[in-house]
Amino acid sequence: MNVVPEIRLRQVNGRAINPDGDFVLYWMIAFRRTEWNFSLQRAVELSRKLKKPLVILEALRADYQWASDRIHHFVIQGMADNAKRLQRKPVLYYPYLEPKPGAGKGLLAELAKRSCAVVSDDFPCFFLPRMITNAASQVPVQFELVDSNGLLPMRAADRVFSRAFDFRRFLQKNLEPHLDEFPEDDPLVGSRLPKLAALPTAITRKWPAAKVAELAGDPSKLCEFLIDHSVAPTATPGGAGAAQKRLRNFIESQLSQYDESRNKPEREVTSGLSPYLHFGHISAHQVFAETMALNGWSPSKIADKANGSSEGWWGASSHVESFIDQLITWREIGYNMCSRRNDYMQYESLPNWAQKTLDEHAKDKREHVYSLEQFEQSETHDELWNAAQFQLVREGKIHNYLRMLWGKKILEWSASPRDALDVMIALNDKYALDGRNPNSYSGIFWVLGRYDRAWGERPIFGKIRFMSSDNTARKVRVKGYIRKYGSAER
Repeated sequence: MNVVPEIRLRQVNGRAINPDGDFVLYWMIAFRRTEWNFSLQRAVELSRKLKKPLVILEALRADYQWASDRIHHFVIQGMADNAKRLQRKPVLYYPYLEPKPGAGKGLLAELAKRSCAVVSDDFPCFFLPRMITNAASQVPVQFELVDSNGLLPMRAADRVFSRAFDFRRFLQKNLEPHLDEFPEDDPLVGSRLPKLAALPTAITRKWPAAKVAELAGDPSKLCEFLIDHSVAPTATPGGAGAAQKRLRNFIESQLSQYDESRNKPEREVTSGLSPYLHFGHISAHQVFAETMALNGWSPSKIADKANGSSEGWWGASSHVESFIDQLITWREIGYNMCSRRNDYMQYESLPNWAQKTLDEHAKDKREHVYSLEQFEQSETHDELWNAAQFQLVREGKIHNYLRMLWGKKILEWSASPRDALDVMIALNDKYALDGRNPNSYSGIFWVLGRYDRAWGERPIFGKIRFMSSDNTARKVRVKGYIRKYGSAER
């Protein structure tokens, strides 16, 4: 087994391994998968070294912001998938679902005090960093976080990048060595770990294992949980199996059209992988490896010179390079921001030029001003915007190109830029399956100038890039999209 690179490891509490503990605990909170997972690989590494069993705790709180049937069901489907995949593996997998806020309090502490060491996931966004900080005091043994977010370790970057061009050039200069340090595709193969028969009954009685297969098959049973039942599950299935099926379908049927057609709403050629990447049901490493392998690529094709261009550096076809640039540059620049700035969700994190121009035009007259409730209910004068919002509510996603228009119009129709930011975050985090993610916040803040440049001056927007529904309709076909998601179909 390969050793997890040191740059991906981070100690949380400065405590030592307890060699007399009963097991090594992997607290799975972000990389909810059994393959291509540096965190699981590290836990296996420690278990083998200590000759101790491995326990995997995958839990889900009831009190996270935006907790709903939609998010819960997607995560639970992944938990059921993990339970099935680990059934015959030398580990004890323990799924736990809080029936109500606070019910799970104490579970981690009870497991940790019986552990040799605790391993968890180093995810830089949403409530997870706060949860780790709060948990650190409950763990009396070595508590280690592992970065399995992307191809570039988060700590490999030397600064926060304000432009995709600069980040891409940094990647072109620094990513190549990390292409030799991929996680094991199945870190449990041949591990020969001793297996713990069961957890103590004092734990299992107070915090009973969840019946995840039953809940995954019947989302109506989510009524038992104190979460938001108004946001229904979507038709998109969760779990590693669904993610890998989606990846194979994309590579075999849609990737060849990606560069030409990914911005066309009438064509479904985008990967659809963002929810699975967000919840950790699939690894960016696996997506990269399988995409490149099926296209006959090898590292020897990488260009010698780093020029920051989105084309030509990988030495692959245009559609592969376009997709890989989205997967690595545009996805991981968000992780770069979130891992280095605590204010990544705040208006003050915008570039100075963007704040200045937006503030200068904050009091400009707006022809239309809508409330959060009106936006949420698709009650604007614009049928294309309404269709995009309805897709978000119904399917948990918006077509990539129209997602940009969706945000720009919220900026134009809100009482102030700060109000617009609040609306975008609220709607995206509540309804989008891939919300609450560094990449998701990159898209929201791009609407307000992050990772962009100054453009020509205009009312309300100032020097922020402008988009309109009319121009969008001239560039891409939207009539079919409006028919599909317009008010007549609700």
